[in-house]
Amino acid sequence: MERVTLRIPKQQIEEVEQMVETGEFPNRSEAIRSAVREMINEQQDDRHESSSKHTWAKV
Repeated sequence: MERVTLRIPKQQIEEVEQMVETGEFPNRSEAIRSAVREMINEQQDDRHESSSKHTWAKV
C-alpha cells in the first residue's frame, strides 16, 4: 500500500472520527479508503451510463 498525506477540514475529520468511535469503521484510514472506493465506483458507473446512452443509427 502507498502512503498518502492529505489535508482535510477539521469538521470532516471529526465526523470520520465519530464513525470510527461508533464502530462503523475500524480506523480513519479504512474510512477514507472506503470513501475513495465509493468515489471510484460512482465514476465508473457514470462512465458506463453515459456510454450506454448513445443512440446509434441503424443502417
